[in-house]
Amino acid sequence: MSKTGKFSTTRRDLLQTAATASAATVLAGGLSIGSALAAGPVGRSEKPLKAAFSNAGLQATWCAQGKQAAEWWGKLFNVEVTWFDGQLDAVKQRAAIDNMASQKWDFVAIQAFGIGTLTQPVQKMIDAGIPVIDMDTLIAPLDQIKVHSFLAPDNEFMGGAVTQALITAMGGKGKIIMTQGALGHTGAQGRAKGFETVVKQYPNVEVLDTQPADWDVSKTARLWETYLTKYPQIDAAFFHNDDMALAAYNIMKARNRTNILIGGVDAMPPAIQAVSEGRMFATVRNPSCRIHGGAIVAGVAAVTGGEKSGAGGIPKSVVTDGPVVTKANAAGMQWMEDHFLI
Repeated sequence: MSKTGKFSTTRRDLLQTAATASAATVLAGGLSIGSALAAGPVGRSEKPLKAAFSNAGLQATWCAQGKQAAEWWGKLFNVEVTWFDGQLDAVKQRAAIDNMASQKWDFVAIQAFGIGTLTQPVQKMIDAGIPVIDMDTLIAPLDQIKVHSFLAPDNEFMGGAVTQALITAMGGKGKIIMTQGALGHTGAQGRAKGFETVVKQYPNVEVLDTQPADWDVSKTARLWETYLTKYPQIDAAFFHNDDMALAAYNIMKARNRTNILIGGVDAMPPAIQAVSEGRMFATVRNPSCRIHGGAIVAGVAAVTGGEKSGAGGIPKSVVTDGPVVTKANAAGMQWMEDHFLI
């Protein structure tokens, strides 16, 4: 992980004082520029608010960083965050969200492990008048459930951008493998679509395998043990997140196959370091801090600012993109993450 959460007390207090005044301006720019200019950005809630959060599973570093970011921005905006861990398991997350739905909250924010798995308890909360912020992957299609807003990156762009970087480095020919996340995760579906869109433009690129590893590093390691035995030539590998990419790299290193170009998604601190050191070729930032922190801002705006969902309020869908990370911008990206800004 990164240096996040390791600020000194003095440094943290100084940042908190400064950020409270400007935090909404930083994050709400992507949420509602027009209303922000007209009415001013949402500020710290005068009364403490209670929010419930859940993401796919804290075993994943992206999700763990998101929890840190939500709690950090929650302190700035006077929001007490209670966490319901999805544990990278649709059944376990459903039980957690059923529990969440049995309680009262000012607002909730959820990243579903899989689309359609949480619809009933989320609908129960919406019916109770609780604003629900959807994060990163669809709880259900937006025309089927009235979440307050959906904060997510362009997953197809992310998958396509990293795949293009890999294929360009391959010289437009060679053999590549895609290791997918959970197939029911709409983010993974978008990343796969981006990969496929780019690959089909290169007739001399052969896709050897596209099996999912469900964000699980142990499953990824088992898959790549098999691949390295089965395929004497693998030129590049695209992984739907950095955790899986680095788990596969360890297997490649043990087999002396470090010539394989590796691309990931999320731009987590270990991956940024790996790109800087040349162990990974590229990653792209899925802005966990912007998404989870943005959910805090959106929730406070809905509760204390009265911002409605849709035209004139919080847009139904908010794109929260981040850049492709290379050696040139790695240090700046790390700094932004250390301060929960992207």
